[in-house]
Amino acid sequence: MDIIVFLALFFPVVISGASVFFFRTHDKALKLLTAFSGAYLLAISFLDILPEIYQDSNGLQVGLFLLLGFFIQLLLDFITKGVEHGHQHHDCKELHPNQAHTKPHLPVLPVIIGLFIHSFLEGMPLAESFNMPGLRNTLLTGIAIHNVPIAIVLVSLALAGNRKNITKAAILLGIFAMGGPLGVVTSNLIGTAIQGHSEYYFSIVMAMVVGIFLHISTTILFETDEHHRFNWLKFVVIIAGATAAWFVA
Repeated sequence: MDIIVFLALFFPVVISGASVFFFRTHDKALKLLTAFSGAYLLAISFLDILPEIYQDSNGLQVGLFLLLGFFIQLLLDFITKGVEHGHQHHDCKELHPNQAHTKPHLPVLPVIIGLFIHSFLEGMPLAESFNMPGLRNTLLTGIAIHNVPIAIVLVSLALAGNRKNITKAAILLGIFAMGGPLGVVTSNLIGTAIQGHSEYYFSIVMAMVVGIFLHISTTILFETDEHHRFNWLKFVVIIAGATAAWFVA
C-alpha cells in the first residue's frame, strides 16, 4: 500500500482521537468542524468525483451504486447512532427509559463495527491499482478531513466522563484507524485479481463511496437545532468547506 495513503488514513484518526486524552473539544467547535467536513465531502463529490465517474462509466450503473452507497450508510447510521456526523449519545429514552441521562454513552460493539465498515468501504477506492491519481488524491483528502471529527467523537464517547477508560478508548480508536488501510489493501487485491475489469470495479466502488458521502454530508448540513434557527457561523463554515474543496478540485 502507498505509504502516503496509509499515513493520511491512519494518523489523522490517531492524532485527533488522542487529543481527547489531553483536552476536551468544545461541543460547538466539534459541530463546526463536522459541518466543514460535510461541506467539503459534498463539494468534492459534485465538483470532481461525480463528473469523472459519470464521464467514464455507464450512467445507470453509476446511479445504482450511488443509491447503494447511500442506503448502506443509512443502515450503518442505525448501528453507529450517527457518530459519523457528530452525534455523541444514543437515545436514552429508548435503551433505558427509567434512568436519567447524565453523560454520553457508547454501545461499544455495534458502534465500532459500524464505524469499521464505514471506514473500510471509504478506503476501497484508494488502492494503488486505481489509475486516476488526481481523483484518488482528492478522495483521500476528503476522507482524512472527514475522519477527524469522527475520531474525536468516538474517543469522547469511549471515555464517557471516566478518564480511566483510556485503554478501551485507545483500542476502539486503533480499530477505527485501521479500517481505511485494510479497505485499501483488500481492494488492491481485488483489483489485481480482476486486471481486465479493474477500471469498471473502481468506478462502481467510487460511486458507492460517493453515495456514502452524500448521505453523511446532507445529514450534517441539513441538521438544525430544535428551534430551527439559522446559524450564521455554521453557514460561514459550510461555505468555507465548499470553497476549500473547489480549490482542491
